[in-house]
Amino acid sequence: MSHEISMTVDRSRFADAVTPWEDAAWRAAALGWSERELARHGLRESGPREVRVRPWSVIVRFRTGAGERDAVWFKASAPAAAFEAALGGALAEWVPEHVVTPLAVDAGQGWILLPEGGPLFRHVLDAGGAGAEDWTRALGQYARMQRALIPYADRLAALGVPRARTAALPILFDSLVEDNASLDPAARTAFREQRPRLLDWCAELDAYGVPDSLDHCDLHDAQVLAPAPGRFSFFDWGDALVAHPFASLLIPARAVRERHGAAYTHRLRDAYLDPWTGLGHSLPELRRAVALATRLAAIGRAASWFRLFPGTPTTGCAEASAYWMRELFAPAPVFWSP
Repeated sequence: MSHEISMTVDRSRFADAVTPWEDAAWRAAALGWSERELARHGLRESGPREVRVRPWSVIVRFRTGAGERDAVWFKASAPAAAFEAALGGALAEWVPEHVVTPLAVDAGQGWILLPEGGPLFRHVLDAGGAGAEDWTRALGQYARMQRALIPYADRLAALGVPRARTAALPILFDSLVEDNASLDPAARTAFREQRPRLLDWCAELDAYGVPDSLDHCDLHDAQVLAPAPGRFSFFDWGDALVAHPFASLLIPARAVRERHGAAYTHRLRDAYLDPWTGLGHSLPELRRAVALATRLAAIGRAASWFRLFPGTPTTGCAEASAYWMRELFAPAPVFWSP
């Protein structure tokens, strides 16, 4: 079938990315697997394929009907994020009400095939169909999902999702400082001098005893689907960690602050924390834990920029990683005040 269907390939600003898409044998195998799985579900292609090539993933959109939502998505992640396929299948089993159920998963290859899950939350926000209060509903749902996944933390790690325990963050910090080629000696020295502050933050956050769960690590409004009013699905888990759950609030808090203003971030924080109040902590204690966790979340963001296909130039990604390292010690925004 593949020779009958035209394709457009979008590389954005990553023309020099080295990915499996350039390998004809890999491309034929991936497209062939997708075609067979589409047929197994009784689906037929109805238009050109849209390919998105990035340093960290290859995505193909297959049209399966005349409507804009008649589509199926193939994704292959870079080796360091190849767990995403198995994770997608596991989440559909463990918390199906919060995610899109895959049509097919090849965990060995790191391939996943997903149905269209509804409009992006970002598009709904842009169109005026949702606002800041919908963010609070989405984050409350996300927190309930994280609480449900606490018993699965070890199984998540066994799937290949990297662990980032709070007590181990200084070790990850050290590797990010030493291995980032975009940092000059003065920058490395400045980061090393800040390390005692990092140790204090980690020790304080660890003392609250909030158990690890799944941290999306990049939960902005284009990583959330809004299939119906008040309903949300979370997807795109390639940056995920098994870590302190509250770290997930960093990216949505920034998004809400930019779109709706700083005042809404406090409401977002408390809506997110509401499902966590049964852990035995007071609300002020949970707010302080959020302040610490969302600051420390910058380390996970910095690490995620190196989950790339082998051979891809890392210059831009190394600079993005360094940005998040600087954010770790930046003056705290209003949201982080306990």
